[in-house]
Amino acid sequence: MRRPLESIQSGIAIAFSVLILCTTAVIGFNSYRLTRDAVSGTSLEYTRQLIDQVRYQVQSYLDNMESVLVMFMHHEELRKLASMPEPNRPEGIGLRERIGRTFRMVAGSREDIASIVFVGRNGAIVSDQPSGRFRPYRELIEQDWYRKALASDGVVVSSSRIQRIYRREYRWVVSVSRAIAGEGEAAEPAGVLLVDLNFRVIESMLDQLDLGKQGYVFLVDAGGDLVYHPHQQLIHSRLKTEDFAAIMRAADGGHVTDRLRDGKWYVVSSTTFGWKAVGVIHSGELVANERQLQLTAAAWCLLLVIAAILLSVAMARRLTSPIKQLQTHMKEVEKGNFDIRVRIESQNEIGRLARAFNLMIAKIKELMEQVVAEQEQKRTSELKALQSQITPHFLYNTLDSIIWMAEVGKNAEVVRMTTALSRLLRFTTGKGGELVPLSEELAHAESYLTIQQIRYRNRFSWELDVAPDAMDCKVQRVILQPLLENAIYHGIREKPDPGMIRVSGRREGGVLVLEVEDDGVGMDRPVKLDGWPEGAADGALPSGVGLANVHRRIRLAFGAGYGIRLLESEPDEGTRVVLHLPALDGRGDPQ
Repeated sequence: MRRPLESIQSGIAIAFSVLILCTTAVIGFNSYRLTRDAVSGTSLEYTRQLIDQVRYQVQSYLDNMESVLVMFMHHEELRKLASMPEPNRPEGIGLRERIGRTFRMVAGSREDIASIVFVGRNGAIVSDQPSGRFRPYRELIEQDWYRKALASDGVVVSSSRIQRIYRREYRWVVSVSRAIAGEGEAAEPAGVLLVDLNFRVIESMLDQLDLGKQGYVFLVDAGGDLVYHPHQQLIHSRLKTEDFAAIMRAADGGHVTDRLRDGKWYVVSSTTFGWKAVGVIHSGELVANERQLQLTAAAWCLLLVIAAILLSVAMARRLTSPIKQLQTHMKEVEKGNFDIRVRIESQNEIGRLARAFNLMIAKIKELMEQVVAEQEQKRTSELKALQSQITPHFLYNTLDSIIWMAEVGKNAEVVRMTTALSRLLRFTTGKGGELVPLSEELAHAESYLTIQQIRYRNRFSWELDVAPDAMDCKVQRVILQPLLENAIYHGIREKPDPGMIRVSGRREGGVLVLEVEDDGVGMDRPVKLDGWPEGAADGALPSGVGLANVHRRIRLAFGAGYGIRLLESEPDEGTRVVLHLPALDGRGDPQ
């Protein structure tokens, strides 16, 4: 009984399991520790500094707007207008015009001010805009900015809102408002001064900050309402959400307040007006000491790789010898040596594989010998069957011609054709092998052409042009007759004038090239089969016994590299068929 460690599968599984577990534990622990330190240290500190910058900028900006309000709080004409019981009298109208010019001068000198408006409790309304554009007085004093300013002792800063002071105007603004006392320091406020800030100023101020590819900054007021958000429309349409509850619970000082499901971290910094500047960063962009993490991970990986190499070398020494022996024997089998056998030295998986390899090689050798014998028998049977198909075909056509001439009394032609038929039958049915010299095949072709010339009343002539060095080459019996028959029946017979059939042959290296060409009518659909690849389907040739039979006989005898290599025809131009056969000597061997 084998011990567990004698199994290659168990040994590899145990070794690499231990290696993977150690690697995962060490790298995972160090990655977690370094990432946690980077998130809680460098990255958050950098983010806090950026958010503090936002707070300082926003605070400075709002303080600047407050100074504008303070300036107008001590404006004598404004306080006088606020104290008038009837501001619509001529004196009050003159005051409104002068105050309006002052408003326009201040608003025109600053791009961040959208509008300046004073609404008095006595019904007076002054703005940097024409008076005819105001909404009704009753509507203005019902708005939040007016009521909150009257109820407050200081400056009231609103969240982002749509301005509703002028008719048919709906701009996004942030409002700064404060109550104005009339002359004599009246106990109750005499009106409210409002400065609307251009929303684009805050937007451009916050968009300049870089918190990574996915990070951004937004503002919320003391009540949790949104002042500014780069995705303001998505927030209002509820297509995007923020954890405002967690933000409002966060204390000032830039602490990380919450981590949502989408991996966002909030860093909060509060202004003196109660606003909160919130920086949003994503966990994937928090690792500031990435270089340190990479170096540490690389060092541990190097140590683990060294350990893995040592373990692999030890295992390889145990595995290499039998595996290399099996590999060497397999290469011998690739070369065709099926008599080789692997020596079995162990009882593990390699030993059982070697035993199976020996059995497989023995079985393959037996099957190959069986297949070779069966294929040789099949090939011989198919060649005989194909040749037997051709002989009756020729015989029937020739006898039809003899009968026709005998009926019309052409005895001399009958004798001549019968003599040619006798030579033709003696050649096709005589004893001998499948291969004959090309000279005998040409003599057989001449006998066939003689018969057909008599039958068709000398409507064609023929020409043999074969190189002398090709005459002794061995070819299959009756290989040219189907091509001549095709030339006569499909080319010459349909031609009104006498035609010509030319048979040529030559050697090109180790290949015998035979061509049969006629100047007949050709075919309506010319077929070009130049350079057939190996394994081309025989169905690409015309159906029937003729050309397809010749092609199949050649390929069965000599392989896919031979046969009809070119079949071309053009209407009224004729047809040319080219055969490629091996150039065999008198013994049937390649020359």
